Amino acid sequence: MRANDDAMMIMRTQILSANDTQAFAHAVRLLRAGKVIAFPTDTVYGVGASGFDERAIEQLYVVKDRPRDKAIPYLVASAADLKLVARDIPQAARRLAEKFWPGGLTLVVPVAPRVPKILIAGGNSIAVRVPNHPTTRALIDAVGMPLATTSANLSGGSDPATALQVMEQLKGRIPLILDGGATQGNTPSTVVDVTTDPPRVLRVGVIAVEEIEKVWGGPVHR
Repeated sequence: MRANDDAMMIMRTQILSANDTQAFAHAVRLLRAGKVIAFPTDTVYGVGASGFDERAIEQLYVVKDRPRDKAIPYLVASAADLKLVARDIPQAARRLAEKFWPGGLTLVVPVAPRVPKILIAGGNSIAVRVPNHPTTRALIDAVGMPLATTSANLSGGSDPATALQVMEQLKGRIPLILDGGATQGNTPSTVVDVTTDPPRVLRVGVIAVEEIEKVWGGPVHR
């Protein structure tokens, strides 16, 4: 038994088509009500909660059995929304976002005061990405705020590329999986910390380090 099993009520998990308008509306209602759901992104399937709802984010940690010292990233609808969650946005962030957003780049930026402390695990920065997936961005727009989102797996589990793979790990832990078909792959985003100069690549994913360096205009830390 996992450590957080006793903190989470087992529930019925539905898989509904992301292309069904009623299913999409149901997903939005659940997120607005502080529930955790899974949905497709342009990298892997994600599991997320309303980004400014501390209780919902707490439940997201429980669903994944995620250690509280591991921060959770944000998904936002556009580069313009970066100002909602970040402060003193570095020029490197603007340059990389202009090139790679929407897409498989996660930027680590200085965190804004309004961001719930539970999300950043005691740090002073937040990871943010604009996904290149219409369903994900439509969800964010409909909910009206960023989504606290990470891969739709149990902590340490394999990254899921299909709704059924999400079900294998999170069945009974979340009420809904929006099925958008198989994602483009099971490779996560590339993570770049722009709070340092030069930027530091924390994880190599779908975007190569060489592409980051080309846009940045020089070598980056690895």
